[in-house]
Amino acid sequence: MSELVASLTTPGVVVAILAMALATYLCRVSGYFAMNLIPFTPRLRRALAALPGSIIAATVLPLVERLGLAAGIALAAALGAMLIRRNEIFALVVGLTVAVAARAWGL
Repeated sequence: MSELVASLTTPGVVVAILAMALATYLCRVSGYFAMNLIPFTPRLRRALAALPGSIIAATVLPLVERLGLAAGIALAAALGAMLIRRNEIFALVVGLTVAVAARAWGL
């Protein structure tokens, strides 16, 4: 373990970590400043409003496709619970419960 710590504190590793931190910071800040240069039209506002749902779909749907029917049913149950109760913890519990039940039933 001490060898790992020693290798992480070498100058090259520290410089690489700092350079990546700076690159990450610059990417985030440049997006903020670039958006100040673009006029916010109604079309752009609609596109930006659609991004969160698109990102969720792009993240979750491949998982559902890979994990099967039980994951899809659990996701649908969690989504329904979220729409009805508007409580993330409740939706999480419902989704997990349905996933466990679906796996127990062999789906």
